[in-house]
Amino acid sequence: MNTKALLSLTTSVAADFDYAEGVLGKSLTSFKIGGPVALVAWPKSRVALISLLRAALVCGERCDVVGACTNLLIDDSGYDGLLIVTSKMRGCSINGTIFTAECGLPVEYAAIAARDAALSGLEFFYGIPGTIGGAVTMNAGAYSSEVSCVLISSEAYNCETGEIEKLSLPEHNFGYRMSVYRMAPRRVVLSASFSLSRGDRDTISAYMNELKKQRWEKQPLEYPSAGSVFKRYPGYFTAKLIEEAGLKGVRVGGAQVSEKHAGFIINTGDATAADVRALIAIITEKIRADRGIELERELIYL
Repeated sequence: MNTKALLSLTTSVAADFDYAEGVLGKSLTSFKIGGPVALVAWPKSRVALISLLRAALVCGERCDVVGACTNLLIDDSGYDGLLIVTSKMRGCSINGTIFTAECGLPVEYAAIAARDAALSGLEFFYGIPGTIGGAVTMNAGAYSSEVSCVLISSEAYNCETGEIEKLSLPEHNFGYRMSVYRMAPRRVVLSASFSLSRGDRDTISAYMNELKKQRWEKQPLEYPSAGSVFKRYPGYFTAKLIEEAGLKGVRVGGAQVSEKHAGFIINTGDATAADVRALIAIITEKIRADRGIELERELIYL
């Protein structure tokens, strides 16, 4: 990768992003797995983010935009390209009952900010890892709520046209863990606005704490993981399918199907991306053979 050439195209906004070369994927992801990334950049503004995207396009370099890296598996061989991490783009504002946040704001912070303003609607975010950009992209949800229930619009950078677009709710084409951001043309979330409702701060707080308590009781949060590995199959709980297939606790190298929640694969300490991929293959093949069901990954491979 020609790092020097790429960075030379972004000199006008150099103060607006940090960068590092050869960063290990395991230091970036919640899975604590992955080889060296050629170049990682942390933009601090949408101007810097767009400049980096344009520079990568001009240089013909591989480029991906990520948030908290909580649903990501970086290959053991690493990533030969530019990985843009939005975690320093954390601005948010409240106007009446409209909550607007930049793409890199952690969703848990969004829930807290809304609670502190006595606004209800983002409670389901509490305890979920990830950022606003990732949540909108995948229509994140939990406990009978999801992004599509509260989102009113988002701003995006269209990588093909080079334009900033504002998308209304219908234009997101939301589905289960799906949105227009996962379709062509390639777009990157810059910010999102949510319509919330007035509520009692103490009631909101109590509900958020209960959701977080349930997560700690049911999920293996004491281990590195990337959350739910598979999407829910219509009519089934994926974790139950895996458990009924006798795969709970099954291990490949340092990767293991969690004993606590079979929908999670955990890193017991020395797992590699190859271990995780092999374990995922075992799970998908077993469920296919036993039930005729094709599981779809929620985990993103890089």
